[in-house]
Amino acid sequence: MANKKIALVTGGNKGIGFEIVRGMLQAGCRVYLGAREAARGQQAAAELASVGDVRFLELDLSNPATLDAAARQLQREEGHLDILVNNAGINVPGDGAPGTADVRSVEQALQTNFVGTLAVTQAFLPLVKQAMAGRIVNVSSPLGSLTLVGQHDWGLLGYSASKAALNMLTVQLAYELRDTAIKVNSAAPGYTATDLNGFAGTDTPAQGAAEAIRLALLPADGPTGTVSSSEGLIPW
Repeated sequence: MANKKIALVTGGNKGIGFEIVRGMLQAGCRVYLGAREAARGQQAAAELASVGDVRFLELDLSNPATLDAAARQLQREEGHLDILVNNAGINVPGDGAPGTADVRSVEQALQTNFVGTLAVTQAFLPLVKQAMAGRIVNVSSPLGSLTLVGQHDWGLLGYSASKAALNMLTVQLAYELRDTAIKVNSAAPGYTATDLNGFAGTDTPAQGAAEAIRLALLPADGPTGTVSSSEGLIPW
């Protein structure tokens, strides 16, 4: 169908990302499933082929060459990108409380979860600008909220800092694009059972994906520059 919305989901081969891809397909989008490892990405795309029009796209947040190549491929095949969901992220062993966290682990979390996501956004922003009304969703976390983290002993300095920085990207990019039809928001899943937490979470990946899917499909009067969960807005 020529009128299908075109979506790209990074880290789409497993967990929350896999369910975001599924939700976008069920909404009638053509979805590019971004993944770092080709074999896993292609397998995930094959598993979802019965749901809708899904295509694997090699994306490694730490390898700018893959981002440039993927952006060129999307330009050739589609000419625009309606929805970018920045889902890919990591939880690094050695991360922890400020007094004990391994500095290299903190640096790695920031490099992937924030700097890598910024690189993806910059690579695909020209294509989002070519869409009629683009949507950018950054998958964040309640651990990125300065307010909430200040009330709980959650540790994980690097992961929390990377998600707080991601929220800053959301609010600044929303302001930069304020005179366009593009909406930029952060989605905060609940405590979701994925390999990031050893599958200790209480929510399913499908539940964790719900808010990102909602924000990706926002109508014209939807918000921009916010961070929210399925329960509503989250404080900064």
